[in-house]
Amino acid sequence: MNEQATYTVDPWGLREIGFDAEDPARSESLFSLSNGHIGLRGNLDEGEPHGLPGTYLNSVHELRPLPYAEAGYGYPESGQTVINVTNGKLIRLMVDDEPLDVRYGELRSHRRSLDFRDGVLVRQAEWESPAGQVVRVTSRRLVSFSQRAVAAICYEVESLTDSPRVVVQSELVANETLPARIGDPRAAAVLESPLIPELNFARDTTVELVHVTRHSQMRVAAAMDHVIDGPGSIGVLSECEPNSGRVTVTGILKPGQKLRIVKFLAYGWSQQRSLPAMRDQAAAALVAARATGWEGLLDEQREYLDAFWKRADVEVDGDAEVQQAVRFALFHVLQAGARSERRAIPAKGLTGPGYDGHAFWDTESYVLPVLTYTSPGAAADALRWRHSTLKLAQERAQLLNLKGAAFPWRTISGEECSGYWPAGTAAFHVNADIADAVSRYVNVTEDFEFERAVGLELLVETARLWRSLGHHDLDGKFRIDGVTGPDEYSAIADNNVYTNLMAQKNLRAAADAARRHPDRAKEFGVDSEETASWRDAAEDMYIPFDENLGVHPQSDGFTGHELWDFERTRPEQYPLLLHFPYFDLYRKQVVKQADLVLAMQRRGDAFTPEQKVRNFAYYEGLCVRDSSLSAAPQGVMAAECGHLALAHAYLREAALMDLHDIEHNTSDGLHMASLAGSWIALVEGFGGLRDHGSVLAFNPRLSEGLSRLAFGLCVRGRHLRVEVTNSAATYTVQEGEGITLTHHGERFHVEPNLPLTLNIPPAPRREHPRQPAGREPRFFHTPTDPEDD
Repeated sequence: MNEQATYTVDPWGLREIGFDAEDPARSESLFSLSNGHIGLRGNLDEGEPHGLPGTYLNSVHELRPLPYAEAGYGYPESGQTVINVTNGKLIRLMVDDEPLDVRYGELRSHRRSLDFRDGVLVRQAEWESPAGQVVRVTSRRLVSFSQRAVAAICYEVESLTDSPRVVVQSELVANETLPARIGDPRAAAVLESPLIPELNFARDTTVELVHVTRHSQMRVAAAMDHVIDGPGSIGVLSECEPNSGRVTVTGILKPGQKLRIVKFLAYGWSQQRSLPAMRDQAAAALVAARATGWEGLLDEQREYLDAFWKRADVEVDGDAEVQQAVRFALFHVLQAGARSERRAIPAKGLTGPGYDGHAFWDTESYVLPVLTYTSPGAAADALRWRHSTLKLAQERAQLLNLKGAAFPWRTISGEECSGYWPAGTAAFHVNADIADAVSRYVNVTEDFEFERAVGLELLVETARLWRSLGHHDLDGKFRIDGVTGPDEYSAIADNNVYTNLMAQKNLRAAADAARRHPDRAKEFGVDSEETASWRDAAEDMYIPFDENLGVHPQSDGFTGHELWDFERTRPEQYPLLLHFPYFDLYRKQVVKQADLVLAMQRRGDAFTPEQKVRNFAYYEGLCVRDSSLSAAPQGVMAAECGHLALAHAYLREAALMDLHDIEHNTSDGLHMASLAGSWIALVEGFGGLRDHGSVLAFNPRLSEGLSRLAFGLCVRGRHLRVEVTNSAATYTVQEGEGITLTHHGERFHVEPNLPLTLNIPPAPRREHPRQPAGREPRFFHTPTDPEDD
């Protein structure tokens, strides 16, 4: 069987029928398992064929040189790249000396499935060896949410024909050979064998390996143990060497007999702890896992996920693919952050090495809004990680001759790793994005102890950055010049509207938090004069507006730039950054991803309804969506402006980014921000959620392609459930006290377990906005009549 695998549309799972041996990397990403601490790509048990082997521990990385044709002051000296650590997924099978390999013999059937309710990857294969022996293999794999350092595999092999001798080899392997990297050969050399062996041990059914990275000096411990159940006499042998360990199990299986092996894996890592301490840590986790047992781990996994889906599930009627996709998205976003516990949430989670395993601003702007409303503890931990890197951000600000903290554009452990400063260092908005995530978390959870211990200092130091980065001009306006906003096709611009509005919110939030915690603020040297300066800067913040066009320019002068020639740009020339010089992009009106539109989503309180409509239409004609970050905010604002069919198309683009491999790079790992964006497009778009003030607002309205939407939110100690149909919305407080909300501008109060249903006004009829030639959303069919929208 060597064919294109097919995926079924299932509301609660992902199922693959068949196996594509020529291109397995995409499915390896889709079937990745993680808990935010450990990440296992969905490689086959036997390891081959593979697209990209991957076992990751959050924040375990290696250092590599950053190349510069011409170095400059303040340029980062080294980069950080996530590494493939010791692989414990490997379980090889020999049937009468023939290795199970799907490329040989006959693969009679092959299915994999991942149920989002139990978090277990199931693989079922029926294989006939070249010698004619037929076996059925069933494996189940999990990464535990309840025991952070643990993963486990239950592997069963059954004979279907004669009585072959089967040999199962369960392995730990470090420094696996990876596919060749294209690009900087120095980086490839650094990452070729990043782990130096320090200890290897094998006894009975247990193997332990300890390694340390060459340059970053991170110590990694991996251990495995097994429970074996089979008929007759079973032979067991354990052995190890510096970079590998193996437990071999052998026996004879008569037709219908099964050999069952449960493999427990434990990982630990540290940059400070000693070798004996790390070995003991992994061994202790292994003992706990074995004591829990396979069935116990399954029960704990289901209990964890039952609680998650009870508070976080999103139900979508009318679009089966979106229903599957949003649960797929929620499951993977949860996997990325559930047990990260003061570590970064990378752009790819722990599903692949894309972007070198770095975290960007989209963690705070896309992933954390979802976690704040569904798993607030995970959101708080992600912000605690940012707080743990604050000293590095302060040092970076000092290097740049600024005050406060300048958080990195891309990083793993807190240092700036972007070697291209116009799109890296100059994208200072990351600091306001972090502050926005802090403000949202405190507003939604009312966790003022977190604000006092963690949030206040983040708000203070980012406010200080803006106060030193900007200045008052002769007209008294506060300007922030020479920065890069979310749109990376416009760099080093003055007064980027998104940046200025988010900085404004940052400054106000810092002053408000300092007022709530005066004693704590005093510890950070904050006085009334400084908070007054923050409020002055916020009040005087300059927001450009083009009176002639009646729209906000993305930044000063943007609407005066020459328009990009979209008509003469061929489809194969997208994404533009791969076919045109940045010099050409930077001086034209062309937008890589939502920038001004994102500003309207995040700071909707700063725009009038009329401005939103005009701005949205204008920037629809300029945005080419060369980034997976664009579809979600465009979908939200399309829904708010009444373009519901267009909003549905953008929702589908965000939701199906990886399931349909829209950007042809899912093989490198999943797009966590786009996955989170599917929730955002549904809940903020069609659900109309806005959290600009003290009272949550909802302006729900569905497209014709959706008949019902229901979602849950964790809000200030309550569990709120919202159900939207084409004519009405129902609000229910399922847990906690009553709450005051707004519905299409009207304030109302909901008492516990007393659902309140309110009518939805009809959508306004507007002319459909046009996109650049050939860049319409792929799932959108242009309406022939404005009323069709």
